[in-house]
Amino acid sequence: MIRQNRSIYWLAKQTGILDNTLYQYKNKGVEPSFRNACRIADALRVSLLELREDDY
Repeated sequence: MIRQNRSIYWLAKQTGILDNTLYQYKNKGVEPSFRNACRIADALRVSLLELREDDY
């Protein structure tokens, strides 16, 4: 995930995605749906490509 000083709680509030779900994305390697990936990118003000680039 993009390295910004944002908490899972903050991101959950911004995106409407459950904090448990975000935890699974970050720590368990669960892949987000396209819709949730878009919500995360919008909240962090980054492109989807930037989210993906952190995986490489």
